[in-house]
Amino acid sequence: MRVGVLSDTHAPRFWRRCPPAVARLLDDVDVILHAGDVCTPDVLDELSAFAPVHAVLGNNDGPDVAAWGAPEVLHLTLAGVRVAMLHDSGPASGRLPRLRARFPHADLVVFGHSHIPWDQTAGGFRVFNPGSPTDKRRQPHGTVGILQLDDGRVTAAELAPVLP
Repeated sequence: MRVGVLSDTHAPRFWRRCPPAVARLLDDVDVILHAGDVCTPDVLDELSAFAPVHAVLGNNDGPDVAAWGAPEVLHLTLAGVRVAMLHDSGPASGRLPRLRARFPHADLVVFGHSHIPWDQTAGGFRVFNPGSPTDKRRQPHGTVGILQLDDGRVTAAELAPVLP
C-alpha cells in the first residue's frame, strides 16, 4: 500500500488549490493521511479525488474540519500497520519514547505541527512528520511524505521535496 502523508497545508493562506507538484506526488497513492492544520475542509475534499483521506484536527482547524470527520487523535490499521495520528507531538527532545508510551500498540505515529520533516525509527516503532508541502518555514522546500506499507511493516519512507 502506498500512502501519501501531508500536514500543515494551511488553506487558504498557503493552499488555494492542490499545487501541481503535490498532485504529482499523490497521483498513485492508495490512501492519504493529513496530520492537521488543514484549516478548511475543502482541502480534504480536494485530496479525496486522489484517494480516501484520513485526517486529524490541528490547532488551526475549526468545527468545520471536525464536522468533515477529523478527530483529535486517529487510530487505524493500513496493510497490517497499526497507525496512530495526531497533530502536535510535543517537543523534539524525547519525542520517540514519549510517543511510544502514549501509543504502545502503534507501529507508526504520524504527526505534524512543526512543519519540520521528521522520520525516526527504533525497535520497529516509527514516528513520521511529513513537514508541510506549502508552508516550509525554515526548510529549503516543502515536503510530502510517501510511505510504502506491506504485511504489517513500513517497507519504505520518503520525505519527498515539493519542487516546481
